[in-house]
Amino acid sequence: MPAVPDARPRLLYVTDLAYPARGRRYCDEDIDLTARLRAAFDIALCHPRDAAALMDGFDAVVVRNSGPVLHYQEAYDAFRARARALGTRVYNPLHGRGDMAGKQYLLDLTAAGFPVIPTVDRPEHLDRLPAAGSYAVKPKAGADSIGLEFVPYERLAELPYGEILVQPRIDFRYEVSFYFVDDRFQYALSSPDPEQRWVQATYEPTEADLAFARRFLDWNTLDHGIQRVDACRTPEGELLLVELEDLNPYLSLDRVGDDVRARFVSDMTASLYAFLRA
Repeated sequence: MPAVPDARPRLLYVTDLAYPARGRRYCDEDIDLTARLRAAFDIALCHPRDAAALMDGFDAVVVRNSGPVLHYQEAYDAFRARARALGTRVYNPLHGRGDMAGKQYLLDLTAAGFPVIPTVDRPEHLDRLPAAGSYAVKPKAGADSIGLEFVPYERLAELPYGEILVQPRIDFRYEVSFYFVDDRFQYALSSPDPEQRWVQATYEPTEADLAFARRFLDWNTLDHGIQRVDACRTPEGELLLVELEDLNPYLSLDRVGDDVRARFVSDMTASLYAFLRA
């Protein structure tokens, strides 16, 4: 693995500035974040399809708002293979066990008894799901609600199992996301209206909330990187994991105050330097 240079580290920052995300503007977040990171690093932005070809000239590759991998799966696979062959540092590191590796973690966490929305991928396991008015069916390789549909229980047996997951549709009060750099909690945001996921408000987590989120960070074993733990609050008050975002989580930095944003950039800078020295 290449040594960390004495000069300012050079970062290849991977983002899809033109991705039409619903309720979010990837370009605004990444333009602002890279502008702030330039105080400590030399940075070039590139599209995820170009990362494999360009990574040689940089000390690390930072994967940020690069959009759903399924839109460029072949290029992403080539990027991962080349990074491993060259020993290139990739942030977040490529051994993440959350969304970076697909949705298998939802099955693993369900089997391990974690507080997660119950998830199965076989018709013979449908009896493990609680009764619900309808069921969410999503592709294992999905992202950004692509391919998601809701079906009644009567249709579950006829689904094409193999590459899909099935979950009960949860009647939740609100969603909440917890944002971390390495193991350091940064902020939390809630989505009070279940129908408007990206209309968010500042959320003050309890110690129990943070303990919930940290269980999934500990399970994921990433020493460095940015993670977002998405959860929903049930009518009974329980938090259940919705997603563990460890590939390219949108940060909603425009929803937090200047002091929180500045602390996030400071902690991300420190994390990157520690990662480069590791």
